[in-house]
Amino acid sequence: MITIERAHLRDLAAPTSRRRWAGPEVAQRPDPGMLRLMGVLSHVPVLLLGRRTQVLARNGLLSAVLGSALEPGSSFARWLFLDPDARVRIVNWADFAAAAVGALRYEVGRHPDDRRLVELVQELRHGDPDVAQWWDDQRVTFRTSLAKQLAHPTAGPLSFGIESVVGPHDPEQRLVVYTVEPDSPTARVLPILASWTTEPQAAPGAGGSTS
Repeated sequence: MITIERAHLRDLAAPTSRRRWAGPEVAQRPDPGMLRLMGVLSHVPVLLLGRRTQVLARNGLLSAVLGSALEPGSSFARWLFLDPDARVRIVNWADFAAAAVGALRYEVGRHPDDRRLVELVQELRHGDPDVAQWWDDQRVTFRTSLAKQLAHPTAGPLSFGIESVVGPHDPEQRLVVYTVEPDSPTARVLPILASWTTEPQAAPGAGGSTS
């Protein structure tokens, strides 16, 4: 089995001509199959991410849980590192954020000629000293399963297992699912949080250029 570290080294060693984006970049569009899957998973928070952590789609429950609109076209990484509320809402922020930096490093290894991706990393490194430290650690991650502890101002403590699914038609898209233990306190409170949002439970995005 190829480890994520070996895959990262293989990407770094690949000839540059093989790793460049071919032609003008096409705006990211959420995969229809992934949107249908999001609809099936409407009882839990779900987020569809594209290149550079761009939000392609998310359901209303995710916004209710994280306390952020995270509109399609926005950058999840910018919210995670540059919005002070993210550190307050995510109890184990450091664990989650360090893994996010590792995922960005892996993406840069695969697409070193992606100027907007490199600019995003530079922005985050300048805006958050933790990003600079973790980036210098050389750690790479991808599709890591993580526990996520949240402090919701109204619903109280929330516990999730974060799982990622890569789309079969577009490996640059990944569905991030906030799983819960059956009949847990978090599972019991999610329907209440869902009732507080008036948004459709799957909010598709048209893909933008803000990330």
